[in-house]
Amino acid sequence: MKEKDLKTFTEVAASKDPVPGGGGVSGYVASLAAALAEMVTNLTIGKAKYIMYTSELEAIKREADILRNNLLDCVDKDAEAFLPLAEAYKLDKNSEGYTEKMDECLKNAAIPPLYILKYSCRIVDLDERLARIGSKISVSDAGTSVMLAQGAMYGAFLNIKVNTRLMADKEYAQNLEDEALKLLDEYSVKALNVYDDVCKRLS
Repeated sequence: MKEKDLKTFTEVAASKDPVPGGGGVSGYVASLAAALAEMVTNLTIGKAKYIMYTSELEAIKREADILRNNLLDCVDKDAEAFLPLAEAYKLDKNSEGYTEKMDECLKNAAIPPLYILKYSCRIVDLDERLARIGSKISVSDAGTSVMLAQGAMYGAFLNIKVNTRLMADKEYAQNLEDEALKLLDEYSVKALNVYDDVCKRLS
């Protein structure tokens, strides 16, 4: 999936094909958020005004690059995890082992969006710092990045919840939802604060 060009990716997303769905698209959006964060570092490193932040910017650059690639991997993993689930939906609900098979598929399908959520939260952390030490001419990109990351977080959470709601293992489902919701609550607020910081720098 990640090898598709942008036009093809959007065409497939717009089609009747089940993947990429909300999870894969959230991963792709988050990868773009990471790319913008990395771009801010590239536009800031080497400028005399920000020379004292060089080491920190280089560390952020490396991490943003890792996040970008990890998120692209999540796009593929999300698609791969959905295929067995799609087959499980076709099984006879009264057949032996149905509940166990379905739960296994649902749990596997919830893993990629959980990682997308976690990676997106980390992008918000990076943008929080870039909003303050990034070059002023590129700080709007940090603001764009953080809003993309926030959108990806919400999309990822919905794609966790769409799986947990059907799990027979209610304790596992609740723990997973609680973990995801805690991150979403914390980082959705942080993302808006970062956005406000960017707006203030641009005032």
